Amino acid sequence: MLIENIQMDLDIWIKIIENTKDSNLSLQPEKNAWSLGQIGVHLIDSTYYFMEQIQICTSSHDHSTEEIKAPAKTMLDNNDFPDAKLVGPPSNAKTPQPTSKQALIHSLEKLKTEIQVSNQLIDNSSFNGKTKHSNLGYFNAKEWLQFTEMHLRHHLRQYERLKTRL
Repeated sequence: MLIENIQMDLDIWIKIIENTKDSNLSLQPEKNAWSLGQIGVHLIDSTYYFMEQIQICTSSHDHSTEEIKAPAKTMLDNNDFPDAKLVGPPSNAKTPQPTSKQALIHSLEKLKTEIQVSNQLIDNSSFNGKTKHSNLGYFNAKEWLQFTEMHLRHHLRQYERLKTRL
C-alpha cells in the first residue's frame, strides 16, 4: 500500500508539472520562497537521498539500537508531517531552478521505477540497520520509505499554498 501511495503522489507531481507553463516553473511567490520548479528539484534530490538511506539500512545492522526522536515518532505514528510551514536546513536556500520542465518530468518518472527497487531491497533484506536523519534521529529502511511518502504529501500542501499566490 505504501508503494502505491508513493506512486500516486509521484503521478500527482508529474501532472502538476505537466500542467504548469514553462515560464511559471521558476516564479517565486516571494523572496526566499521556492518556485514550483525548485520544489520539484527538492523532491527529486531528497527522495534519492532517502533511497540511499534505505540502501544503507538494508545492507548492515549498523545503528540498529538507535532511536528516533519523539517528534519523528509522532509523525510516523500519524503518518503525516505537521500541517505547518516548516523551515528546512540552510542548504535549501541553494536549491536550483530546474534545467527544464521535461527534465523534471523525466526525473519524477524515473523515481517511480527507482522507488520499486528500494521497496524490493526492504522486502529481501535480513538487515535492520538505521541511519540518522539530521533532526529526527535514526530511521530504519521502512521508516525511510514511509518518510518518503509523507514528504511528497507535505510538499503537496506547500504547492496548494503556492498556487494561490502565483
